[in-house]
Amino acid sequence: MHQSSSGVKSAVIDFRVRPPFNSFSNLTIFNARLAAHNRPASWVGPVPESVLQRSMDLFLAELDAAGVQRAVVWGRAVKDPNASTTLEDVADLVKRYPTRFLGFGGIRIPNNPVESEIAVSETEKALVNLGLSGITLEPGFALSPTLGPDDPNLYPVYERCQELNAVLALTISVRAGTAMKYSNPEAVDSVARRFPRLKIVIGHSCWPWVAQAIGVAYRNSNVYLHPDFYGLGCAGHQQWVEAANTLLERQIIFGSAYPLAAVGPMVERYGVAPGSNGVVFTNNDDAYQTAIVLKDAGVGVRVVEALKARG
Repeated sequence: MHQSSSGVKSAVIDFRVRPPFNSFSNLTIFNARLAAHNRPASWVGPVPESVLQRSMDLFLAELDAAGVQRAVVWGRAVKDPNASTTLEDVADLVKRYPTRFLGFGGIRIPNNPVESEIAVSETEKALVNLGLSGITLEPGFALSPTLGPDDPNLYPVYERCQELNAVLALTISVRAGTAMKYSNPEAVDSVARRFPRLKIVIGHSCWPWVAQAIGVAYRNSNVYLHPDFYGLGCAGHQQWVEAANTLLERQIIFGSAYPLAAVGPMVERYGVAPGSNGVVFTNNDDAYQTAIVLKDAGVGVRVVEALKARG
């Protein structure tokens, strides 16, 4: 439980983590990017001790200390398998810690129709065979060449994800791409309207296009934003606060983006629940306990049974 500045006890759900577990340790965010002089989230605080020691036990302790009850694990799949996570590792984490983690499997960006078919098969493996709750795609990431989130090669993946009633998690921001244009949220607006039943979560929330991203979410109730460390002190961050308390009470999500940012400082610096209402995505009965905790803390809750894949 987390004590907000208003004195209200509230449950914390961290919607984006990449734990120090098996193939996750191969990711650049556990290696080269941590040593970069302009490390993302450096303004939040130092690198977490659990990252330095690559320790799951320390990570779980950090979650407990921060009052994080549930966390969503985001896989990553890029062209280089040595810089990717496996679907099996995400599923293994969920199996080992079923009351702690939900899992999103990383899917490699397809660049042609043949690769699209492979990506659809991997999506079905993640959601149907392994029982994960969603998939992650990084349509502008430098390690995954693409034309952006509205690339038609991605449409078959989006369609299958929508059919399976799963969550699509995209990572989009100024540093997650080879060109500035890939962070523009207009492409997400196009996808959200083409696939209106597809629940889309945007990691980094298309920063620095803050107002535009808010506009896209306001136009599309199936779009959810989580600014993570870009919501702390970066240009335009106050607009996230304003949106969370007005237009987007149910569409702004807290996520630490661990390991780039330590969970504890992120929870403390966000401090107060963004609004009086919340949304809990669930594919099992345990998530209803989370909804009860939120309700007891004075937060209105809407439960969305959106994460159980249906074959």
